[in-house]
Amino acid sequence: MRGRYRLWLVGGVVMVVAAVVAVVVLVNVGPGARVPRSGPPGGGPPTVVAMGDSIMAGEGAGDYTVETNGHHDDWCHRSPHAAVHRVRLPGVTASVNLACSGAPSAHVALGDTTQWTEPSQARQLARLTGTHRISTVLVTVGANDDPRFSRLMSDCLGAWLRDQPPCGHAIRKDWRQRLAAMVPKVAAALRDVRTVLRDAGYERADYDLVLLSYPSPLSPAIPEHLRSLDGCPFHREDLRWIHGPAVESLSASLREAANRVDARFVDLSAAGRGHEACTGGDEWFTRLTVDWDAFEHVQRADHATQDSFHPNAAGHGQLARCLTEFLPTGRPAGACAPAPDGALRSGAPHSSAHPR
Repeated sequence: MRGRYRLWLVGGVVMVVAAVVAVVVLVNVGPGARVPRSGPPGGGPPTVVAMGDSIMAGEGAGDYTVETNGHHDDWCHRSPHAAVHRVRLPGVTASVNLACSGAPSAHVALGDTTQWTEPSQARQLARLTGTHRISTVLVTVGANDDPRFSRLMSDCLGAWLRDQPPCGHAIRKDWRQRLAAMVPKVAAALRDVRTVLRDAGYERADYDLVLLSYPSPLSPAIPEHLRSLDGCPFHREDLRWIHGPAVESLSASLREAANRVDARFVDLSAAGRGHEACTGGDEWFTRLTVDWDAFEHVQRADHATQDSFHPNAAGHGQLARCLTEFLPTGRPAGACAPAPDGALRSGAPHSSAHPR
């Protein structure tokens, strides 16, 4: 009888303990409660990733990797001097460049679009999550969509060469419509980046998604003798439009795209002020650059001037400096602009410009 009573007693104690544990679990894992996580997936090194087009790829910085300098018709032109490899962030020990020169938003997004033989950058990012812990994703994209900014530059250069009227007049007619058409494409690409990371097990708080706008590589304040084939052959009126309204309105539209997906935004519209190509002194952008050796090979001839009017190695170093300052702040938006000490510094975003 005594043994049976002891069994009942022990059984009662076990039931009470189980009930208490159940209450604790229900209290801590009830509706709205947050289950402790061991952190985002991926056992590899914390990594900053570059995606997008030529600005992130490193076009203009030179020393392009063999695989992206015409090998099997891959002209993505990724450079070891690109800003992504020079950004310094606490705890981040690796950098990977997925950006590709000339890429439109569709190439950053999920899908079957290729750029210079390379598959979707979002799909490449998905593979990367298996070996790296993604900390920050830096994106420049949009200029190669409806604005066709590189084509704009070529058209304006051609207007000078052929002694035709400035090209800005024709471009301005539908510039607002081009920017409006670009915004949803950029937003869709950024959403696909978020989708890839979500599917890999990331929460939004686990990483930073940062969209950058574009700097002007040119300025109307260049010496007359360099407004030629020796450096920057453009009509001065076109230089004024590119340097001001074009770049400022493009930046304002990109900020709208970033806001649509809750991405951080960095305004680069004033990042090159005083350091544009052909301004003399400390230039952060390439002048008209021709690879004359490329004309000896049919497959390379079309890319002989690809470096022109992009940030050079010094420019990428300055961009990395500004991003190194901005990213740890956690601010949703910022801007890079030259400071009195001559360095590119992070500050408050510029006021939005209206597309013109």
